[in-house]
Amino acid sequence: MHPMPWDHPQPFTLHVRPQAGDIDELQHTNNAVYVQWCEKVGWAHSQALGLGIADYQRLDRAMVIRQAQYDYLLPSLLGQELILGTWLTDSDGKLTMERRFQFIRAQDGATVLRGRWHLVCVEISSGRARRLPEEFSRVYLAALTAPPAAAG
Repeated sequence: MHPMPWDHPQPFTLHVRPQAGDIDELQHTNNAVYVQWCEKVGWAHSQALGLGIADYQRLDRAMVIRQAQYDYLLPSLLGQELILGTWLTDSDGKLTMERRFQFIRAQDGATVLRGRWHLVCVEISSGRARRLPEEFSRVYLAALTAPPAAAG
């Protein structure tokens, strides 16, 4: 197996295979399923870093999606293994973060989706934007992916 052509180094990954309920009338994985998988791999990454929903509730803070962008590049089919990759790629260190996604078809290394979320920290109880709590800063900012070194 050849190395995967990741956009950034060291993604957090999950492996999935589209099941019958994921397939649309065109016999491809439905676009809405890709969005659900972004949420799945994003939460799994956060939990692996040590911040889960119980921590969000305890701190009365959450990172919520302000803007989402998805580029659906190629189809995936029933049973094809996909590797879902995600990274935290940017933060202003106070209120916002960026999470990126790349889904690769395992059989040929082709990227089928790229996505980006612009996230904002909010106080769960009020829904208002609030500064990142110290625990978020310590965990999430330490996990930011450095941009790839320039070729040359």
